[in-house]
Amino acid sequence: MSIVSPLLLSGAQVFPLVEGGKGVGVSNGLTAGAWAKAGGVGTFSGVNADLLDDNGVYVPLVYQGKTRRDRHDEMIAYSIESGISQARRAFDVAGGAGRIHINVLWEMAAVEKVLHGILSRTKGLIHGVTCGAGMPYRLGEIAAQYGVYFYPIVSSGRAFRALWKRAYHKTKDWLGGVVYEDPWLAGGHNGLSNSENPVEPQDPYPRVAALRAVMNEAGLNHVPIVMAGGVWYLRDWKNWINNEELGPIAFQFGTRPLLTQESPISEAWKKKLLTLKPGDVYLNAFSPTGFYSSAVDNAYIKELKGRADRQIVFSVEPKGEHSTPFPIGPRQRLVYLVEGDRDRAQQWMVAGYTETLKTPDSTLIFVTPEKAQEIRQDQVDCMGCLSACKFSNWAQSEEGTTGKKADPRSFCIQKTLQAIIHTDDVETQLMFAGHGAYKFASDPFYAHGHIPTVQELVDRILTGD
Repeated sequence: MSIVSPLLLSGAQVFPLVEGGKGVGVSNGLTAGAWAKAGGVGTFSGVNADLLDDNGVYVPLVYQGKTRRDRHDEMIAYSIESGISQARRAFDVAGGAGRIHINVLWEMAAVEKVLHGILSRTKGLIHGVTCGAGMPYRLGEIAAQYGVYFYPIVSSGRAFRALWKRAYHKTKDWLGGVVYEDPWLAGGHNGLSNSENPVEPQDPYPRVAALRAVMNEAGLNHVPIVMAGGVWYLRDWKNWINNEELGPIAFQFGTRPLLTQESPISEAWKKKLLTLKPGDVYLNAFSPTGFYSSAVDNAYIKELKGRADRQIVFSVEPKGEHSTPFPIGPRQRLVYLVEGDRDRAQQWMVAGYTETLKTPDSTLIFVTPEKAQEIRQDQVDCMGCLSACKFSNWAQSEEGTTGKKADPRSFCIQKTLQAIIHTDDVETQLMFAGHGAYKFASDPFYAHGHIPTVQELVDRILTGD
C-alpha cells in the first residue's frame, strides 16, 4: 500500500518520487534509469558527467590544453558528449517507464551551451531539466525549444516570483514543477540568502506555503512543488500529502539513493555513510561558487577550517593598530599586523604552517609548504569548470578573470569531486551529503550493512519508511 498516489510529472503519471541530481558522476544514467524503471523520476547529472563509449566503458577526460581557456573548451565538449551518453544509458535502463530528467547548475561552465548540445541530440530520451545554483532565467526558454519540461530550484517564494515575472511566464506550458530545496538541510550547494542565518534553520512548511501562494497568484495551482532537502521517511510528511494549502507535492531524495546497488560511489563511501552521526554534515562557505554547501565533516573539511582559523588581517604599510612589522615570503617583505596577531602568527609558524598566502580580503592564511604548493598548482591547473571561480579567479567572460585575487581559502571543486567519485578516498576529498545522512546508521532498512537496489529503495519509500 503506497502512502502517495501517482502525479503528473513531465507528461506522465508517475510516483511523486524524484531522484536528486547529484553532480560529477554521483547520479548517472544507471541510477536515473533504475529510478524511472521503479516508477518515479530518475535524474542524472549533466555536471561534467562521465563519458561512456559504445560499450558502456568510462572514458576519462585528459586535458591537452595549455591555457585555462583551452581546457575550458575541452571540458565543454566532453560535457556535451558525456551527457548524451548518460541520457542514452538512462533511457535504455528505464525501458520506457517513469521519467528521465537531467540536472545542471546555472553557475557551471557554459551551462547554456551544454544544455543546447545535449538536448539537441537526445530527443525523446530526456523529459525534464532541473536547474539551480543561481537564477536560471533562460532555463524555460531553452527547455521549451526542445519540448522538455523545466524545474527551477528555489529556496523561497520571492526567488520564484522574480524568475516568473522576468522569464518563466513566457514558457509556462513547459513548467513541469518548482523544486523547493531547503537551504539548511539539503546536501551539496545550498540557497541561503544574505538575510538568512546559516545556524538558525527555518521550518520549511511556511516557506513552501508562501511559494505555493506565489504560484497560485500566477495561475499555477496545478503545477507540483517538489520538496527537496531533509526528506527521508514519507511518513514524516503526511501533513503535506493531499494538503489543499500546498497543492500537488512530490518529494526529492538526494541522500538515500547514494546507498544503493546501482549507486556508482565507492564501497568506502558507502561504508562511511553507514557510520555518520548527527552533526557530521557541515554547512560551510568554502565553495569556490560563493554559495554555502553541505558536506561530511571529514579531514578535507577540517583542513579548510584550519586555513580559515589561521588567518589574520594585515596592512602593507603601518596604519593604526597595524604597526607591528612581520616578514613574509621568500624575500621577507614586511607587512604590518596587530601586535597580538604577530604572536599568533609566530606560533603557527613554529607548528609548521610556515607559508603565508594572501586573500582578497587583505588577510593572510598560514599553511604548510606542501599545502601552499598544492593550492598554487591547483590554481594554475584551473580548467574553468564554473562560470566564475573565487578559488582560481577564472571567469568564462572574454577577459577570462573575475578581476579579483584568487582566494586560497577555497579549493578546486572539479578536482576533488572527480577524485572522490573515481577513487576510494573519502577522508581527504569533498563528500557532499544532506544533513539527514546520519539516519543510515539508525534506519533498520540498512541494518547489518544492507545495501538495497533502487527498486527495493523505492518500494520501501512508498510504504512511508
